[in-house]
Amino acid sequence: MPNHAALLLPTAVARAIEAWLAEDVSSFDYGGYVVGDAEKTATLYCKSRGVLAGVPFFDEVFRQTGCTVVWAVEEGAEIDPDGGRVAVATVRGPARRILMGERVALNILARCSGVASRARRLRALADAHGFAGAVAGTRKTTPGFRLVEKYGMEVGGADTHRMDLSTMVMLKDNHVWATGSITRAVAEARRVAGFSVKIEVECQSEAEAAEAIEAGADIVMLDNFPPAALNAAALSLKSRHARRPVLVEASGGITEETAAQYMGPGVDIISFGSMTQGVPHVDFSLKIAH
Repeated sequence: MPNHAALLLPTAVARAIEAWLAEDVSSFDYGGYVVGDAEKTATLYCKSRGVLAGVPFFDEVFRQTGCTVVWAVEEGAEIDPDGGRVAVATVRGPARRILMGERVALNILARCSGVASRARRLRALADAHGFAGAVAGTRKTTPGFRLVEKYGMEVGGADTHRMDLSTMVMLKDNHVWATGSITRAVAEARRVAGFSVKIEVECQSEAEAAEAIEAGADIVMLDNFPPAALNAAALSLKSRHARRPVLVEASGGITEETAAQYMGPGVDIISFGSMTQGVPHVDFSLKIAH
């Protein structure tokens, strides 16, 4: 089934890619002068296993350089070159224009596909353990590249969590310390955020989570809990506060290797900074026919 994540993207994608191309060609394109404007065809190859993600960004790069792209593989597909390489798309246009967009397009595709691949593995791991909650990526993204990385999560089947500071209130330890208490921080957040924005509170203990729930938080994050303690606290909070439904999030240093230990029945969300940090890229190359 085709992946329709591209329908989520804003028009700002074009401006971002224009800026990335300008960064890479800041004055003269000497290599472009060498190859000239002869019409050429280049093949995009995938050389390592992963989920293909980032197609709309790749397309926009070459649209702006005056080239066309035809895909042989659908976005969201898992590719396994098995030690070789798989042709996934063809790019046609003037030689210098293909090469002008090559590195920007490959960098985007490699990073986005890497994030999507980890997201797909984490979601599959959750499904295999019968965990129906959300597997989410955090806001630990690369400045200027968040849209691409969050898009990769979406293609990979993970939850994108909050996109930025405006889409959900997350009160962390510094907010609480600066305000004086969890109760006061939640009250101040609710006063300005109104009814339409959810409030989440990062908690270091079950007692803090209970205070956050009583103060009106929609989500409590149990941060850096050992797995057994986290699962016990999640069930306890759900039982003690059954009259006020609240979501429980597990977070803090959770990896692919440890994730299954956090997939208890009281947990609604598991969030991973590792969905974007330290992610291996998928290896792509673009070769002009000769």
